[in-house]
Amino acid sequence: MASSSSCRTWHCLLALFLLSSAAYGQLSPSFYAKSCPKLELIMRSTMTKALLAERRVGASLLRLYFHDCFVQGCDGSILLDDVGSFVGEKTALPNGNTVRGYEVIDEIKKNVELVCPGVVSCADITALAARDGVFLLGGPSWKLPLGQPE
Repeated sequence: MASSSSCRTWHCLLALFLLSSAAYGQLSPSFYAKSCPKLELIMRSTMTKALLAERRVGASLLRLYFHDCFVQGCDGSILLDDVGSFVGEKTALPNGNTVRGYEVIDEIKKNVELVCPGVVSCADITALAARDGVFLLGGPSWKLPLGQPE
């Protein structure tokens, strides 16, 4: 009986490991390496231009990223506008008139779409903008798991 029980436990652990690896395997720092190889260059150049215009926007983009991730994960929902009776996160009470940097995200998205139309998600652009803003202002950089759906 003991071997049957341990075998079931082993199978359960293996199944759990495989399921968790499959879910994590979809996100990768090199997710866009083939589908949009110029993404990092576009991000860096657009962020550099934005920071030269206003250094404070780096911190604003980090806050925007935080607010995007705070509610049900990092999904780009912070970028949603109000439509009809739907109240988007941009104007939701915790974010209304306090979260900034939307115009930088729009500029990045426009520049990325010119080179890689329909490839890079807004969630990933928001994450990359926060990372690059911190780095370009003298802070650390970090690898981001990319491939978030839009």
